[in-house]
Amino acid sequence: MESVYAQYVWAVPIFPLLAFLLLTLARCAVKGIAACIGVGSSLIACVLSILILLERLTANTDVYTVNFDWLSFGAVHFQLGYELTNLNALMLVIVTVVSTLVNLYAKGYMADDERQSVFFAYIGLFTFSMLGLVISPNLLQLYIFWELVGVCSFLLIGFWYERPAARAAAKKAFIMTRIGDVGLLIAILILFWHMPNHALDFQTIAQVFASTETMSQYGISAGLATWIASLIFLGAIGKSGQFPLHTWLPDAMEGPTPISALIHAATMVAAGVYLVARAFDIFQVSQTALLIVASVGGFTAIFAATIAIAQRDIKRILAYSTVSQLGYMMLALGLGAVTAGIFHLFTHAFFKALLFLGAGSIIHAVHTQNIFHIGGRGRSMKITAWTFAIGALALSGVPPLSGFWSKDAILSIAWESNKLLFVVGVITAFLTAFYMSRLFFMAFTGASASSTLETTVGASGAADGVRSKPGSSSNVHKETESTIHESPAVMTIPLVVLAILAVVAGFVYTPFNSGFETWLTGEAASDHTNLIVIIISTFVALSGIGLGYVVYGPKGVREDRWSNVIKPLYHLIERKYYVDELYTLFFAYPLKGLGKVLYIFDRYIIDGLVRCTANFTVQFGKWFTRVQNGQLQSYGLLSLYGFSALLLLLLLLGKGVW
Repeated sequence: MESVYAQYVWAVPIFPLLAFLLLTLARCAVKGIAACIGVGSSLIACVLSILILLERLTANTDVYTVNFDWLSFGAVHFQLGYELTNLNALMLVIVTVVSTLVNLYAKGYMADDERQSVFFAYIGLFTFSMLGLVISPNLLQLYIFWELVGVCSFLLIGFWYERPAARAAAKKAFIMTRIGDVGLLIAILILFWHMPNHALDFQTIAQVFASTETMSQYGISAGLATWIASLIFLGAIGKSGQFPLHTWLPDAMEGPTPISALIHAATMVAAGVYLVARAFDIFQVSQTALLIVASVGGFTAIFAATIAIAQRDIKRILAYSTVSQLGYMMLALGLGAVTAGIFHLFTHAFFKALLFLGAGSIIHAVHTQNIFHIGGRGRSMKITAWTFAIGALALSGVPPLSGFWSKDAILSIAWESNKLLFVVGVITAFLTAFYMSRLFFMAFTGASASSTLETTVGASGAADGVRSKPGSSSNVHKETESTIHESPAVMTIPLVVLAILAVVAGFVYTPFNSGFETWLTGEAASDHTNLIVIIISTFVALSGIGLGYVVYGPKGVREDRWSNVIKPLYHLIERKYYVDELYTLFFAYPLKGLGKVLYIFDRYIIDGLVRCTANFTVQFGKWFTRVQNGQLQSYGLLSLYGFSALLLLLLLLGKGVW
């Protein structure tokens, strides 16, 4: 059957781009116009994406590709274009749905910001970059959009640039992700050298890596394939915040909350997981590379989960949760379960966006991010509380919400393939349920933290939504209990929609409905039904929530008193295992020292030599200007001196002195 909507897939990223261009050029001065442009453009892209996905579900599932020459050097042709597969059709819907809801939410959240048009322009460019990455038919085009996504994250994380912490976080995100991008670039260069006709399109890559014979034909050994896959994964480590390049992701919370939701749910961090899945033809030929992916993913999952249980900032808890869940996805991909990994990416996009936007709703009301200074918001913010509870339960893996089905798919694969990683996944699930119940009970239940909420803003920056003046040492914001109320409808409607999606999205792929795997990968569906795993995962999730209720529930403690019992361990976790301090000690300080040495060398040796040469030239020129004074008698005297010197030289040569 002929594809009707597939031929318009190029238009999906165009609409956010048009919003960016319009907002950048026009700089809409009328309040609300910028938000309307942002919401409208993303909504059109969302509708078109859904139509494309529905067509892929019901009609033609062949790969639809359009290419055109961009640059040509002899026999080498660099191409641009777009490609539609079932995988990127699903990704288009994820990105555009979340982007539309985030734009709508931001209309209320950023209503008082004087740079509203800039904010929505940046969101448009960010969405365009991610959509362009998703539909790229080759690695070169993907890399171009990959870097553009990084630039957009820099702009949005540092949007409130008057805050020193926001500027530092933006630079950190940009630099840390660049480290991983170097690996991806090297992998692309290696593939460019070995691919037939230097082609970098995914279809050619799939054909070459289809068997060891075709690999050998183009000079690719098993070891080289491992290196290529590992270098691609290094790029994914940077973008998706995997250990050890994860430290930028929690710091990215300095950006506005709508951006936190967009980054953590559907754009930047999703790019790394998508890249591994898109280039899985390379990974599947190397068991070593798959083991690396699974091991890094498993370690990241449990590592970030342990950190989250001791954080006090509501957005940082969710940030470390994202790092942990991304580890889950990488674990699944490393075990060869592409469907399970993408399925968890699909469900995670909705409940994580819900949690971040719910956190933003709280912050918007109370102007603090410390969960121990919130308390009792469930009474005054019922919609936020109920929707946040749904997101927390979905993330915790409570049946029958979406997170349960996607986690169960991953744990079932781990049970069959690697018992150690299964144990890691189960422990991570328990910790996830515990820290999410801790967050919910501290923020929404019990008595209010105080009758007056007060946030002192210091050098590290303000609570999200409270903009401190540049250079001010402190700024105190107070809210009385009577002024705290539910967020406006423009902010709560996206919460309700995402809550519904967090409930129903999981039914796409259950043990009783396995058609999703066949549709996504084109392979026969595997039986991932495992009653033991279902029982274990359910018990673990409920146990984590139960422990959280006992410790932090309405009748529990309202602070981390248990930290005194295991103070050294708690302090270690609270300080994030001192990873940032270790990076500073072993990388930042040596690089700063090297920079100082190079500065001294440049200033006093390189510049010194240049200055000496310049001074000599100037002094010589000054002396020579004395000779060229325009006086005839001086020129005659110089001619006499020259003639005498020449005559003396001839006499000496004639006598054989030289």
